[in-house]
Amino acid sequence: MRNFSQFACVDWSGAKSERPAGIAVGLIGQDDPPNLLTPEPRWSRKDVRDWLLKLSRNNEDILIGFDLSMGLPFQDQETFFPEWDESPTNAKSLWQIVDEICADDPFLGVSSFLEHPQAHRHFRHGKDDVGDLFDGGIGRLRVVEQHQRKTKQGNSASCFNLVGAAQVGKSSLTGMRMLHQLGGAIPVWPFDPMPDRGPVIVEIYTTIAALAAKLPKGRSKVRDRQGLKAALEALNTPCPHRLSQYDDHSTDALITASWMKQVASNSLLWNPAAMTDEIAQKEGWTFGVV
Repeated sequence: MRNFSQFACVDWSGAKSERPAGIAVGLIGQDDPPNLLTPEPRWSRKDVRDWLLKLSRNNEDILIGFDLSMGLPFQDQETFFPEWDESPTNAKSLWQIVDEICADDPFLGVSSFLEHPQAHRHFRHGKDDVGDLFDGGIGRLRVVEQHQRKTKQGNSASCFNLVGAAQVGKSSLTGMRMLHQLGGAIPVWPFDPMPDRGPVIVEIYTTIAALAAKLPKGRSKVRDRQGLKAALEALNTPCPHRLSQYDDHSTDALITASWMKQVASNSLLWNPAAMTDEIAQKEGWTFGVV
């Protein structure tokens, strides 16, 4: 397994605004405490995309984790979107169709995709707006999400459910637009081969890092310096200088980047037994789920 010199976590957001408050980027090197990258006025999704392209141009030796789902359920019904003739056949073609349908949506938004007459049928959009092909209950889950729940490594939500504070569908779809617009500049695990050097992107789930940092299950959000210091100490990581504010987006990014540094050399995390080649290409996988 190759080594990285830097580790970053991007806490992502699917909010409609240009610069959502929910985007935070935590970064840690080999010797220094983790820190937040804080552009002015604050991050936009396009800013993050452009930062990634700069990392690619500079061939930075960095592992970047994104807190979003890079695929949708496919294996359960052998398609992303049943009854849609143009349903994509793998994750990268899914990224492409989302980005193409939403080409006119500002800020890497995904309203056009969710309003598309075929895509709309598969999502729960609101209490009184449920697609006729939404699977019911919590919604369809990818293999990694089913495995995660079965092994109690987390409690992932379905991307087809767009209702409630825990919904991750909009952020994941906006992330797919961003990934497509990278144009292959940075390899994305597990879809691409691991390069010998340069940046690599993975999907992460911040709750896994929080549990590794000994934060209580179900109460893993940190919103003060004391909690952040305790979590980082559990990961053998020094606490950064005081933050301007201790919101859970910032602390999630710092804790998860620090966790990634601790575990990235573990070959088991890169070769989970439940992930087949087909699952990897069609649905992807969450780094850290074994």
